[in-house]
Amino acid sequence: MLEWPQAGDSASGQIDGPAGELQIDIDMPEDTARGVAVICHPHPQHGGTKDNKVVFMIARAAVMAGLAAVRFNFRGVGESQGSYDEGVGEVDDAQAVRDWALDASGLPLAALCGFSFGSAVALRLADREAPPKLVTVGFPSSYFDKAPPRPSSEWLAVFGDADDVIDVDTSIAAVRELEPAVDVQILEGAGHFLHGRLTDLRKRVVAHLNESD
Repeated sequence: MLEWPQAGDSASGQIDGPAGELQIDIDMPEDTARGVAVICHPHPQHGGTKDNKVVFMIARAAVMAGLAAVRFNFRGVGESQGSYDEGVGEVDDAQAVRDWALDASGLPLAALCGFSFGSAVALRLADREAPPKLVTVGFPSSYFDKAPPRPSSEWLAVFGDADDVIDVDTSIAAVRELEPAVDVQILEGAGHFLHGRLTDLRKRVVAHLNESD
């Protein structure tokens, strides 16, 4: 079974999940990590994996902010066992990864993060037990029948205003209506996958994760 890496190292392997083994990657900062960030990937049925460029950049930002970054494949993706569960079991997957990482590392949870479908999963998990920080990128409010939940986390929501994958105007409006206010940041001219804007995304995520709790 996977062992937690030392400072400055990375590790990949499998852990036990609710529907079988889950494939995860861990990247550590050079200095002692001050917490764990779990990052959730886009839709499994549309090619989403832990190696998505946006997910990778969020993980890189977490490491730059002094956090251990944990990316993983949802059930049925890559070497993760099980099959797609319409976003229900995927929240359980994220919770299992979170719980394993905290137990294996002895570190506190610092952040839950996600891109697209993964941002909805991260939000649902944050609603169960709020982390200090929440980061959503390209959050699709259509995954929620009612208004999205508003956990007590400090929440950064990044959108590209030229996103043609989600109903971006509706999603932005849904997040802006929440109380307390969410830090909504718009990347002008950026599409869903933020081509050419990943460095900008990284800077925004680092700044959010670096803010004092």
